[in-house]
Amino acid sequence: MANTLVQFRAEETLRIKAVEICERLGIDLQTYLRMCMSRLIQENGVPFSMKLEPETENKGLKAMQAASRIAEECGISEMPLEEIDAEISAARE
Repeated sequence: MANTLVQFRAEETLRIKAVEICERLGIDLQTYLRMCMSRLIQENGVPFSMKLEPETENKGLKAMQAASRIAEECGISEMPLEEIDAEISAARE
């Protein structure tokens, strides 16, 4: 599968705020945008909501952080999307 560069313009203040939220979620902005595009296609629409809960325990955030930590420990945190998809397909067979 070939990769392509997708670019668009956004106000710098919006980009900075988006990066800060993604960092709090344990992902970077590029990962978030790839997630959005993949899910948009899979669901043929906007399928999910990721919100930070104010001052309360966010179980989803803790799970994502734990998954990121485990991936880092196992040396697979930089695995390309194509390899991740192949692993998932193999596990489903």
